[in-house]
Amino acid sequence: MKTIELVEVQKKQKSVLRQLLELYEYDLSPFTGRELNEFGYYGYDYLDYYWTEENRFAYFITVDEKMAGFVLVNDYCEIIDDPKARTIAEFFVMNTFRREGVGREVAIRVFDLFPGPWEVHQHLKNKKALLFWEKVIAEYVDQNYEKRIVQNDDGARQVILFNNDKDRNKVVQSNDHRG
Repeated sequence: MKTIELVEVQKKQKSVLRQLLELYEYDLSPFTGRELNEFGYYGYDYLDYYWTEENRFAYFITVDEKMAGFVLVNDYCEIIDDPKARTIAEFFVMNTFRREGVGREVAIRVFDLFPGPWEVHQHLKNKKALLFWEKVIAEYVDQNYEKRIVQNDDGARQVILFNNDKDRNKVVQSNDHRG
Protein backbone atom coordinates (compact mmCIF):
# COMPACT_ATOMS: atom_id res chain seq x y z
CA MET A 1 0.00 0.00 0.00
CA LYS A 2 1.30 3.44 -0.91
CA THR A 3 1.87 6.11 1.71
CA ILE A 4 0.24 9.35 0.59
CA GLU A 5 1.05 12.50 2.54
CA LEU A 6 0.17 16.17 2.48
CA VAL A 7 3.20 18.18 3.53
CA GLU A 8 2.95 21.91 4.19
CA VAL A 9 5.25 23.80 1.81
CA GLN A 10 7.85 25.81 3.71
CA LYS A 11 9.01 29.17 2.39
CA LYS A 12 12.50 27.75 1.74
CA GLN A 13 10.82 25.23 -0.63
CA LYS A 14 9.16 27.92 -2.74
CA SER A 15 11.45 27.22 -5.72
CA VAL A 16 10.33 23.57 -5.76
CA LEU A 17 6.68 24.63 -5.76
CA ARG A 18 7.43 27.17 -8.49
CA GLN A 19 8.86 24.40 -10.70
CA LEU A 20 5.85 22.16 -10.08
CA LEU A 21 3.56 25.09 -10.94
CA GLU A 22 5.30 25.32 -14.32
CA LEU A 23 4.53 21.65 -15.01
CA TYR A 24 0.95 22.23 -13.91
CA GLU A 25 0.53 25.29 -16.12
CA TYR A 26 1.96 23.31 -19.06
CA ASP A 27 -0.63 20.56 -18.42
CA LEU A 28 -3.42 23.15 -18.35
CA SER A 29 -2.26 25.21 -21.33
CA PRO A 30 -4.49 23.38 -23.86
CA PHE A 31 -7.50 24.47 -21.76
CA THR A 32 -6.36 27.94 -20.67
CA GLY A 33 -4.53 29.05 -23.82
CA ARG A 34 -1.67 30.39 -21.67
CA GLU A 35 1.66 30.82 -23.40
CA LEU A 36 5.23 31.06 -22.15
CA ASN A 37 6.62 34.48 -21.35
CA GLU A 38 9.81 35.86 -22.91
CA PHE A 39 11.88 33.93 -20.33
CA GLY A 40 10.30 30.57 -21.13
CA TYR A 41 8.03 30.42 -18.08
CA TYR A 42 4.30 30.51 -17.54
CA GLY A 43 4.72 32.14 -14.15
CA TYR A 44 2.31 32.15 -11.25
CA ASP A 45 1.39 35.60 -9.97
CA TYR A 46 0.14 34.50 -6.54
CA LEU A 47 2.99 32.29 -5.34
CA ASP A 48 4.52 34.71 -2.83
CA TYR A 49 1.13 35.37 -1.24
CA TYR A 50 1.11 31.85 0.19
CA TRP A 51 3.64 33.05 2.76
CA THR A 52 2.43 36.61 3.24
CA GLU A 53 -1.37 36.34 3.41
CA GLU A 54 -3.56 34.59 5.91
CA ASN A 55 -5.93 31.91 4.62
CA ARG A 56 -3.64 30.66 1.85
CA PHE A 57 -2.30 27.15 2.25
CA ALA A 58 0.25 25.30 0.12
CA TYR A 59 0.89 21.57 0.39
CA PHE A 60 3.13 19.16 -1.44
CA ILE A 61 1.70 15.76 -2.23
CA THR A 62 4.11 12.89 -1.63
CA VAL A 63 3.71 9.22 -2.39
CA ASP A 64 6.12 6.91 -0.60
CA GLU A 65 8.18 10.03 0.20
CA LYS A 66 8.47 10.95 -3.51
CA MET A 67 7.22 14.25 -4.86
CA ALA A 68 3.85 13.63 -6.52
CA GLY A 69 2.30 17.09 -6.87
CA PHE A 70 0.77 19.91 -4.86
CA VAL A 71 -2.48 21.53 -3.79
CA LEU A 72 -3.09 25.21 -3.09
CA VAL A 73 -6.10 26.27 -1.01
CA ASN A 74 -7.36 29.75 -0.27
CA ASP A 75 -10.46 31.73 0.65
CA TYR A 76 -10.81 33.70 -2.60
CA CYS A 77 -14.20 32.33 -3.54
CA GLU A 78 -16.10 33.83 -6.45
CA ILE A 79 -19.56 32.52 -5.60
CA ILE A 80 -19.78 31.69 -1.90
CA ASP A 81 -20.05 34.60 0.52
CA ASP A 82 -18.90 33.10 3.82
CA PRO A 83 -15.68 33.78 5.78
CA LYS A 84 -15.20 30.02 6.31
CA ALA A 85 -15.47 29.25 2.57
CA ARG A 86 -12.49 27.73 0.80
CA THR A 87 -11.53 26.93 -2.76
CA ILE A 88 -8.96 24.69 -4.39
CA ALA A 89 -6.84 27.32 -6.12
CA GLU A 90 -4.63 24.77 -7.88
CA PHE A 91 -4.44 20.97 -7.75
CA PHE A 92 -1.77 18.93 -9.49
CA VAL A 93 -0.91 15.25 -9.41
CA MET A 94 2.00 14.29 -11.64
CA ASN A 95 1.22 11.86 -14.46
CA THR A 96 3.20 9.05 -12.80
CA PHE A 97 0.77 9.04 -9.86
CA ARG A 98 -2.52 9.54 -11.67
CA ARG A 99 -5.24 6.88 -11.77
CA GLU A 100 -3.92 5.34 -8.53
CA GLY A 101 -6.30 7.03 -6.10
CA VAL A 102 -3.77 9.68 -5.07
CA GLY A 103 -5.86 12.65 -6.22
CA ARG A 104 -8.99 11.32 -4.57
CA GLU A 105 -7.23 10.67 -1.27
CA VAL A 106 -5.59 14.11 -1.27
CA ALA A 107 -8.82 15.92 -2.16
CA ILE A 108 -10.65 14.26 0.74
CA ARG A 109 -7.85 15.06 3.18
CA VAL A 110 -7.81 18.70 2.09
CA PHE A 111 -11.59 18.99 2.40
CA ASP A 112 -11.38 17.45 5.88
CA LEU A 113 -8.80 20.06 6.93
CA PHE A 114 -11.25 22.88 6.27
CA PRO A 115 -14.85 22.13 7.28
CA GLY A 116 -17.37 24.53 5.79
CA PRO A 117 -18.48 25.75 2.38
CA TRP A 118 -16.34 24.94 -0.67
CA GLU A 119 -16.21 25.86 -4.31
CA VAL A 120 -14.09 23.82 -6.72
CA HIS A 121 -13.54 25.10 -10.27
CA GLN A 122 -12.78 23.14 -13.44
CA HIS A 123 -12.24 24.31 -17.03
CA LEU A 124 -15.14 23.06 -19.13
CA LYS A 125 -12.72 21.83 -21.80
CA ASN A 126 -10.83 19.69 -19.26
CA LYS A 127 -13.06 16.61 -19.37
CA LYS A 128 -10.84 14.55 -17.08
CA ALA A 129 -10.96 17.21 -14.37
CA LEU A 130 -14.73 17.53 -14.71
CA LEU A 131 -15.19 13.79 -14.23
CA PHE A 132 -12.63 13.57 -11.41
CA TRP A 133 -14.01 16.40 -9.27
CA GLU A 134 -17.66 15.52 -9.76
CA LYS A 135 -17.04 11.88 -8.83
CA VAL A 136 -14.90 12.67 -5.77
CA ILE A 137 -17.19 15.41 -4.45
CA ALA A 138 -20.40 13.47 -5.12
CA GLU A 139 -19.04 10.55 -3.11
CA TYR A 140 -17.60 12.81 -0.39
CA VAL A 141 -20.87 14.68 0.31
CA ASP A 142 -23.26 11.90 -0.66
CA GLN A 143 -24.50 13.70 -3.80
CA ASN A 144 -25.27 16.88 -1.79
CA TYR A 145 -23.66 19.47 -4.07
CA GLU A 146 -24.54 22.06 -6.70
CA LYS A 147 -22.95 22.73 -10.09
CA ARG A 148 -22.81 26.07 -11.88
CA ILE A 149 -21.20 27.35 -15.05
CA VAL A 150 -19.28 30.63 -14.83
CA GLN A 151 -17.28 32.63 -17.36
CA ASN A 152 -13.96 34.37 -16.71
CA ASP A 153 -10.86 35.57 -18.60
CA ASP A 154 -9.59 32.06 -19.38
CA GLY A 155 -12.93 30.63 -20.52
CA ALA A 156 -15.97 28.86 -19.17
CA ARG A 157 -15.66 26.87 -15.99
CA GLN A 158 -17.81 24.53 -13.99
CA VAL A 159 -17.96 25.26 -10.27
CA ILE A 160 -19.00 22.61 -7.77
CA LEU A 161 -20.39 24.02 -4.53
CA PHE A 162 -20.77 21.98 -1.35
CA ASN A 163 -20.57 22.21 2.40
CA ASN A 164 -18.69 19.66 4.51
CA ASP A 165 -19.58 21.19 7.86
CA LYS A 166 -21.00 18.77 10.42
CA ASP A 167 -24.40 20.03 9.35
CA ARG A 168 -23.96 19.27 5.64
CA ASN A 169 -27.53 20.28 4.88
CA LYS A 170 -26.72 23.95 5.45
CA VAL A 171 -27.40 26.08 2.42
CA VAL A 172 -24.30 27.54 0.76
CA GLN A 173 -24.46 31.34 0.86
CA SER A 174 -23.81 32.81 -2.55
CA ASN A 175 -22.62 36.15 -3.90
CA ASP A 176 -24.74 35.41 -6.96
CA HIS A 177 -28.19 36.64 -5.97
CA ARG A 178 -29.74 35.43 -9.22
CA GLY A 179 -30.25 32.06 -7.54
